[in-house]
Amino acid sequence: MRILVVEDNLTLAEGLSAVLKGNGYAVDSVHDGVSAEAALRTQTYDLAVLDLNLPEMDGLELLRRLRARQGNTAVLILTARGAFEDRVKGLDLGADDYMTKPFDVSELEARIRVLLRRQVGLRGAQVSFGQVVLDLNSRTASSEGRPLDIPARELSVLETLMLRAGKVVAKEAIIQSLSAFDDDLSANAVEQYASRLRKRLAPFGLTVRTARGLGYYLDRLGAEG
Repeated sequence: MRILVVEDNLTLAEGLSAVLKGNGYAVDSVHDGVSAEAALRTQTYDLAVLDLNLPEMDGLELLRRLRARQGNTAVLILTARGAFEDRVKGLDLGADDYMTKPFDVSELEARIRVLLRRQVGLRGAQVSFGQVVLDLNSRTASSEGRPLDIPARELSVLETLMLRAGKVVAKEAIIQSLSAFDDDLSANAVEQYASRLRKRLAPFGLTVRTARGLGYYLDRLGAEG
């Protein structure tokens, strides 16, 4: 999943980005409202962590513009502005959650997990397909209680496919979910991840099928033909 950090304090932005990347998310970071609006217009994000006191454009105005064009990116406001009126205005403009600084990193991580689950229509932290269970909190996969050894990038592909089980996921959508501004992720790399993941899932009765010219989807072995 892909997250945009909008924070003008460079040290805090770098710290937040490091924490989120450590949790397996693809993360972009921008430091003013105008750059944030450009990113949200041109890229697809599951979540934005948004400061309000931004140069160039206030965070509330950025949020208003996002919702006015019906952008469905989840927004968690993270700001020093803790007045009741600011909270109400932020939520009324379409924020999904509101936290004030200083904050506890563990609580922030938990709230982000809740918002990301909500984005894909999940109540619980686990999603399953066939014998494989994916825990979105710990970002681990297992089968019958036994952990599966799946590298981070392949696990992210598995997450993207499991969250959209039954649907073909475009290769471009997988690239978007895996890569940040500074990544150079090619379509060939996604093909390699899908191929490796296919081999890892075979002992558990699953496969990654290719919908030629469209993308990939998760399926049970033997389901075709």
